[in-house]
Amino acid sequence: MRKTPILYIVIPCYNEQEVLPITSKMFLKKINDLTAAGKISGESRILFVNDGSKDNTWQIICDLAASDPHYLGISQSRNRGHQNAVLAGLMEARDKCDITISIDCDGQDDINAMDKMVDAYREEGCEIVYGVRSKRDTDTFFKRFTAESFYKLLNFMGAEVVFNHADYRLMSARALREFANFHEVNLFLRGMVPLVGFKSTSVAYERHERIAGESHYPLSKMLALAFDGITSLSVKPIRFITGFGVLVALISFVGVIWAVVEAILGATVSGWASTTSIICFLSGVQLICLGVLGEYIGKIYMETKARPRYIISERTWEHRDDE
Repeated sequence: MRKTPILYIVIPCYNEQEVLPITSKMFLKKINDLTAAGKISGESRILFVNDGSKDNTWQIICDLAASDPHYLGISQSRNRGHQNAVLAGLMEARDKCDITISIDCDGQDDINAMDKMVDAYREEGCEIVYGVRSKRDTDTFFKRFTAESFYKLLNFMGAEVVFNHADYRLMSARALREFANFHEVNLFLRGMVPLVGFKSTSVAYERHERIAGESHYPLSKMLALAFDGITSLSVKPIRFITGFGVLVALISFVGVIWAVVEAILGATVSGWASTTSIICFLSGVQLICLGVLGEYIGKIYMETKARPRYIISERTWEHRDDE
């Protein structure tokens, strides 16, 4: 049995003024319940990460921090996306706590699963605990089909991801210190965290409907995340291109031999349609291949710049010090 750990709940927020006043109370109650049960230290905190919100999210976070010492908040200098916001919170918390649990602000993830996560850390010695959805009844058929297909595709591509796991997870300070050595600019945390290693396990939970507000993860962002996940964790698309290129080359070679034989036998006729079809087919294949290669080159370009993955502009405890 490990000692009673200090827990930081890391919560990314983007335009969450409608749901934050509701879920913040839920998170505070969970912190107090876990503390009362002797599972976590009384020094545990709730860390909100404002991801450049355009509404009153940051003001609400500041008001919460002023009302109760359990609430903390940091604000990014601009919107950088969900993955960067989660990373900012984890890196900010890693030297202040023993464990972190990252979770979205919308109340869809079952916060009661935190009890099992903390137990797995303390009693089983797990450094990472993944929150895994047991079912997707609240999703539409389209979202459920595309999400599950995405996880299967990533595994097929050779990326090590936990099926039906998003970004609800426990990570120990030890795991976070090692994770800080990953310097990728193009972030896909659910595929990067398993690369850290250490003992891990999963906790199943049911995902609920969003408590209030609207989802900030439309199809376009989901597709962008999918592309980032595939290109950041796997080179198989390039290998597929190579294999397909070899196959097309072999077929073309056979076609050339056939054309020469037909010409020698005098059985050739001018065929505009067939020639045009071949040119269009090969041109399309080349453009697709160039697109995939361009995606990887673009990733390399961004990585070589080594720009900051997040920039913290404000911290609520700095406000307290000023006062």
